[in-house]
Order: sequence, then C-alpha cells, then structure tokens
Amino acid sequence: MAKLYIVGTPIGNLKDITLRALETLKAVDVIACEDTRHSLPLLTHYGIRARLVAYHKFNEAECAERLASAIESGQNVALITDAGMPSISDPGAELVSLCRARGIECEIVPGPTAVASAIALSGIKAQGFTFLGFLPEKKADKVALLSKTAHSGLPLALYVAPHDLAKTAALLLEVLGDRTVHVARELTKMYECCVTTTLSNFECVEKGEIVMIIEGEDEPSPLNELSTEEHVKRYMDEGLSKKEAIKRTAKDLGLPKNEVYAQALGIASEDE
Repeated sequence: MAKLYIVGTPIGNLKDITLRALETLKAVDVIACEDTRHSLPLLTHYGIRARLVAYHKFNEAECAERLASAIESGQNVALITDAGMPSISDPGAELVSLCRARGIECEIVPGPTAVASAIALSGIKAQGFTFLGFLPEKKADKVALLSKTAHSGLPLALYVAPHDLAKTAALLLEVLGDRTVHVARELTKMYECCVTTTLSNFECVEKGEIVMIIEGEDEPSPLNELSTEEHVKRYMDEGLSKKEAIKRTAKDLGLPKNEVYAQALGIASEDE
C-alpha cells in the first residue's frame, strides 16, 4: 500500500536537505506543498518533477481528504512545508492525523527545524524548553498563554514575524518582566546571527525569519518575602533543626551560612 511521507526541507540553505529526503521526493507521485511557488525553486534545483498540490492552513481539511484518498488509491504522497518540518508551526497535523485514523502508513523523513537550531546556536543551558510557536493573534490570548508558561523554569521559544518583533518584545516584558533573550535570525543563511539582549533594553534588526528564546524563571517562593530571621523560623516550624534551617535559608537567598547564622542568633531551638 502507498504511504504518506512527512519530509523535512531546508530552513534556509538548500544544501541542508538530506539524501533520504531527495530520494523520497523524487520517488513519490504527489508532493503536497504549503506554497507551491515557494517550494518550486528547491524542487527544480534538485530536478524533482512530481505533481504539486497546494496544502495550506486555508484548505487543510478539504485537501487532507483528497490526499488521503489518493494514497488509498495507490499514490505515494510527500508532505512538505515552506521550511523545516511539517506540523511544527506549519500545516500538516490535519493530514497526518487523518491518515493515521484511516490506517494509512505514515513515514517520517526528518530534517532541520528552526527552533532546535536556534536553541543550539544560543548556547542556553537548560534541561529542555517550552516551544510556543507563533503567539495567538489576540493580545488577551497571548497574555493567557504566556502567563501559563511564565514560571515553568524552562526557557520559552517562539517564532516571530519581523514586523512583530518590537511589539512582541514589549508584550513579553509586560507579562514576564525583564529577562535575558536570545534572538536568532536568518538561520543557515548568509547573514545568520544570534543576538543576546534583554527585554527591557531590546535591540535587534527586524529582518528575516526570527526565533526568540527567553530565559526561564521559576515561580517566586513565598519565603522570599520574609526577612532572613523569619525565613529560618519558617523552616524550623516545619520541623527542621536550626542548623538545617540556616543551611536551607542560605541556599534560598544566596547568602553565606555564617551571615544567616548571625541574623538567626535570637531564634531558640530545642537543641540549645
């Protein structure tokens, strides 16, 4: 039986396409493209002549049905987008979901993604990240989404159109507070760069495809609202020894243990 091939394409430099992707695109009967005009230069460059079908967010449901039926009739179909992996902030999920529901085999032919490339280029140190794609159009929806992920402790990664860059930075500052932000632009192209700045003093050229990576921040601890002495006492009230409470408080506040001990001298403990 024929298959659906989910094929990653270059995010900038045409040489980033894989040998397997080229073999697949040359072998299939139909290539579903996000924008046939955008994909044609890539396909022409590599001598790929399969029939092209436009598959984009405005015709996803209708086109998914036609493509699934084509596969069921024996035609192999490759799904690509303008750049990167289908379904990653691009059309594709509707077709893949439909094919899986109808028992059509789906095969992944992986390629580059802008978000993974930007994370690697930024040098940010974290155990993972939260990918938000493009933010919603309405400000209320943007604020709601950012608020849910603001204090996960993980960096936030999002795609931004160049004309929305300054406005997005201002909104991030409003919702998240001041944070370090890495802005990756023109990935894999001639003018590739990654700028590190802050949301309060944001500066970046508004040009090219953009990925923003905002440093993560944990939920503020209510203990941080207390004085050092109150902080120690709170831990002691929870059953810790004075020594352990001082140790924990020093770690929470980033203070030397002897400084915390000096401020906690007036607190009596059971072992004193």
